[in-house]
Amino acid sequence: MSDTRKSCYAEPIIRVFPRRTKWTPTDGLAFVGEPPFFVPEDRKMPVMISVTFTWDLAEAERLRRAWRAFFRDVSIGGPACGDRGDRFVPGRFIKPGVTITSRGCNRQCPWCSVWPREGEVRTLQIMPGHIVQDNNLLACPREHIEAVFAMLANERGVVFAGGLDARLFTAWHRDLLETIAYAELWFAADTVASLATLATVAGLCNGISIEKLRCYVLVGFSGEKLIEAERRLETVYKLGFLPFAQLYRAPGQSRWGLSSGESIQRWNALIHKWSRPAAYRCSAKIPATTLFQ
Repeated sequence: MSDTRKSCYAEPIIRVFPRRTKWTPTDGLAFVGEPPFFVPEDRKMPVMISVTFTWDLAEAERLRRAWRAFFRDVSIGGPACGDRGDRFVPGRFIKPGVTITSRGCNRQCPWCSVWPREGEVRTLQIMPGHIVQDNNLLACPREHIEAVFAMLANERGVVFAGGLDARLFTAWHRDLLETIAYAELWFAADTVASLATLATVAGLCNGISIEKLRCYVLVGFSGEKLIEAERRLETVYKLGFLPFAQLYRAPGQSRWGLSSGESIQRWNALIHKWSRPAAYRCSAKIPATTLFQ
C-alpha cells in the first residue's frame, strides 16, 4: 500500500541513514550515506544521523565527518545510541504511514535490546498511520489499545509490524480486529516453549487466512542448532502462520556470532528459504495447513 501523507514535523532537519531499509523516509531532506553532489543550500540546518543497529555506529561516525564538511551541526542518535524514544514524530526517522503509539516492553527477553534501552511500556500520543510499529502494543492499558483501534478504523491495509504479543492475545483483541481492515497480523515464536502459546493464538484466529497471519522466528540464539531452528519454523507454518526467520546477531557485533558450530552459509540458506513464503510453501516436505482457515 502506498502512502501519500507528508511528514508531520515543522522544523527543517536533514536526516541521514547509514543504510536504506523499507522504513527509510524518501522526502527531500532524507539521505542515505554520504552527502550528495547537490546538498541543501541552508547550511545552518541541523543534520541528524539516525542509527538503528549498533553495528552501524562506525559507519555513522564516518558519515558525521563527511557531513561536517558542509554543515556545522551534525549529530548521531537513534536506538543504537540508547535513545528511549520519548517522542514520536511521523515521517521524521521512519516513512510516513508508520505510527508508534507506545515505547518499551514489560518482557525481559535475553536477546532483545528494547527493554534495557526503553524500559517498561509507556504510551505516547496516538498519531495516524496504518503500520503499527509498537514494541508491545498489547502490554498497554486497555483504554490505549482501544483508542489505537479507533484510529485504525479509519485506515486501510493495517499491518501490526511491531508484533502482537502472543502471550497477551485474547478473545477481546480478536473482537477488536473485526473493527478494522487489517492486512497482516505479526506474532513471534522465538523459543520452543512459545509454540504452545502460538497454538492457542491459532485457535483464536480461526477463520483468518494464513495470508494475514505472520510470525517472526528468531533462530541461532544461545547455541541453537540449525535442525532445531528448522523444526520450529516448520511447526509455526503447520500451525497456520507464515514464518519469517531472523538470524540472531548480538548487539555491537560486526558479524554473526553462532555457537552451534554450523557454518554461516548453512544458516544463510535457512534464512533465505524461511523468509520467503514462496520458497517454503512450495516444499513438498511441509504441507500448507488448513486447520485454522
